Amino acid sequence: MQYFYDKENEEFRINDLRFMSPTHGLAVGWIAERKGRPRPYSVATTNGGAKWEAQPLPDVGLSTFFLNDSLGWLVGEKGVYRTEEGGRDWKRVSKLKNDIAINRVHFIDENHGWAACERKTVLETKDGGKTWDELKKASEPTANPDYTSYNWIEFVSPKDGMIVGSSIPPRPGDNRPVWMDPEGASKRREWPTLTVTLETRDAGATWKSQTAPAFGQATRFRTGANGTALVVIRFSNSFEWPSEVYQVKTGGSSTRVFRQADLVVTDCAWMSANRAILAAVEPPGKLHQLPIPGKIHVLVSDNLTNWTEMKVDYKAYGNSAVLSVLGPDQAWLATDTGQILKLG
Repeated sequence: MQYFYDKENEEFRINDLRFMSPTHGLAVGWIAERKGRPRPYSVATTNGGAKWEAQPLPDVGLSTFFLNDSLGWLVGEKGVYRTEEGGRDWKRVSKLKNDIAINRVHFIDENHGWAACERKTVLETKDGGKTWDELKKASEPTANPDYTSYNWIEFVSPKDGMIVGSSIPPRPGDNRPVWMDPEGASKRREWPTLTVTLETRDAGATWKSQTAPAFGQATRFRTGANGTALVVIRFSNSFEWPSEVYQVKTGGSSTRVFRQADLVVTDCAWMSANRAILAAVEPPGKLHQLPIPGKIHVLVSDNLTNWTEMKVDYKAYGNSAVLSVLGPDQAWLATDTGQILKLG
């Protein structure tokens, strides 16, 4: 444990953690209070996590992207912000377009980037985020925009990239939140969804769209140096497995590499060409989507077949955990309960 926001009647909900170098890291999110509106909040380190200090944040931080130690972008609830000082100062470069919520952005240089959005929308910018145009290819899949969202962008090289999303139509009947009707939720069958992907081989000049029927939602897509990717699939409460992790190889073939009935995988990453790491939560009960924090687990594998649990600080808990990995010995983890841990 390197950092823990521990104030009475408050909680630091960390949405994203990003280490731009072995020394410089940033965690963004918001402060939840029992009374009062969410308050934007972030903490940063310049010495590898030995010390963290609060930094001003202009908006609730949803996700970040950095090209280097200095140049980065923040996705907030009200728009996109840019920093040239490693997150010490943010300036809004664009507001939300037509009130379409942005989930995350990705840039291949200081000007050219894309935004994965709600409502079956992907936006493209060629001026660093000041102006955005809709990527028409993103709207082609035959899925209802009301239930379709692009969630993740990943480039394995400046030319080869993929944008991943899901279409989750509402199930008929009772759709009350899990916490309102735990017993009813435990009896619901897993509802079919649609995985939506966009792929480019020429730095975004052209895109190819694909859809595939599926169960669950793709929440993470991490490419490695060897060209393969790890994908985390999350399921609803009645499903036997709360999550699964797949390896996707060049050409599209996929193999399930991990699932465990008592662990919800919330993030994955590559530590080297062959070594993978998973962050997971052990839910306090069978209904793994109840908003009750559980114990944090971290697992590693050198062959994607045999997984070994790492020792994790016993105080680490949360509903989700995000990873930031720079190499075999450089990894950090943040929880949505305001905790940041470093690989020993």
